[in-house]
This record gives sequence, C-alpha cells and structure tokens, in this order.
Amino acid sequence: MTTQLSQRQRADALHRLHQRGRPLVLVNAWDAASAGVLQAGGASVIATTSAGMAWSLGYADGEHVPRDEFIAACARICRIARVPVTVDIERGFGHNADEVCKLVRGLVRLGVVGVNIEDGVSPQTRQLLPPGPLCERIVALRALAAQEGVHLFINARTDAYFATPAGIADRFETALQRAQLYASAGADGIFVPGLHDRAEVTRFARSIEQPLNVYAGHAGVPDVQLLAAAGVQRISLGCGPLQSVLGLLDRIAREAFTLGRMSAMTRDMADAGHLNSLFLPPTH
Repeated sequence: MTTQLSQRQRADALHRLHQRGRPLVLVNAWDAASAGVLQAGGASVIATTSAGMAWSLGYADGEHVPRDEFIAACARICRIARVPVTVDIERGFGHNADEVCKLVRGLVRLGVVGVNIEDGVSPQTRQLLPPGPLCERIVALRALAAQEGVHLFINARTDAYFATPAGIADRFETALQRAQLYASAGADGIFVPGLHDRAEVTRFARSIEQPLNVYAGHAGVPDVQLLAAAGVQRISLGCGPLQSVLGLLDRIAREAFTLGRMSAMTRDMADAGHLNSLFLPPTH
C-alpha cells in the first residue's frame, strides 16, 4: 500500500533533497506519461520542462501556451504524482506579480510544491531583462506561499549566460549579482543555465548560500560526480530528454517511411503492460 504524503510533507521533502550530500538529479517531465515513467524509474521529484510542455501541447517555448492549457497539463501530472512536483513557470505567465501569484495559487492548490521562475531575455533584442520584476515576483510568491501554508521551493533562474555572448568576462559577475538579489528577495535556490565550466561552477557555488542548480541537457556538461564535487546541489536535464525522444521518433519515422523497417522502434520499446500499470488505481 502506497502512503499518500500531504502537500506539506512533499514541500518539506523537496527542501530536504537540496540539503543532502549528493545532488538532486531531475530528469524533467513534459506530460503525465513521461512523469509516470520517471516516477516508476525512481524519480524522487517530478520537475517539468517549460519547453517540453510547450512542444507537447503544440506551441513554441516562451510562454506561448495559454494559461488554462498550461494549468490543465500540470493538473494531469499532479494527478498521477506520488512525489513532490515542481513546475517551470518561465517568467510567470503574467505581466505583474499579482498575475503571477494568481497562476501559482492555482498550481499550489493542485499540489505543486516548487516553481522555477526566471528573469529571461528580450525576444526582440536578446538582452537580459532587468532583475527588478523577478525580485518583486519572488517577494510576492513568498507571501503567497505563507498564506497557503505551503513551504514553496522557489528556484530563481537567471539567463545571464544565455543573453551575454560567449566569451564576455562579465557574465559570471552578472549572474552572481542577480543570484544575490534573488536570494535576498526570498529565493530558495539559484538556477544558472549555461554555467558548466567546472572552475566557474565551483566558484559560483562557493559564492552563494543557496543550492546551485545547473542545466545538463546537452553534450559536454560534466557528469554528476564532477558537478557534485564542484558544489552543485541540483542538476536539471530540462528539455534534453524530450529532444532525445523526438530525435528517436524522427529516426523511427524515416526508417519506416523510406526503408519499410521498424527496427529502430522495436529495439528498446517499453512494455505496454508496464506502461498501463503506471496509471491504474493503486490496489489496497
């Protein structure tokens, strides 16, 4: 019999998973099926990927998913989750802190106990957006979590490494300054995608008090053991798993359409009975 944890217990568990000796590794989910497979495979947390959710719903990444569709997709994941769920909300799907809080209140009431929220870059100029709005949103979310009685884990992401051209020396300092601002506003963790040089990772981890989250959804990132030695406490694969799955789907399609073979599909198929069992009601 599976014990159903309360939302408060799940929130506390998510915080504890950032404080243990080894990093929290997140293979990110994009829908209920992927969440179920990951959960069965041993995931201690279900974390969503914003790009993956957008693509699976038929939209481009970048808050193009209508809020109602986004919440409905999160609801399907929460319905099958037996572990803590944390959701990537990009910049918050809102023009101000009140709108972001409205979204997150709905997610919390679904059972979500963590969010990723980012500063982002301007789609027009590719320049890093100012940090003030994200600070305001973090402060508002901290107050919202207190009102809801949930110890929400707020993972603040800065896109300093994405907005600044590679090789410019000040991107580390820009990211660090923003990390300190977001921590002061109430962030529990700091996410710096694009930061993967071991020396820089080590320096960054030593410069902040909050758990450092890095992105490992592409080739060339050090393995978990090396990142752990550098001080990383959370590792996200992001949309990388779905990119890999879709790459395989492309190979399956090309092989079937052009060669009339199905070997790429059948080589590592999951068992249909096992997949179906992931979504059956628990037996008592």
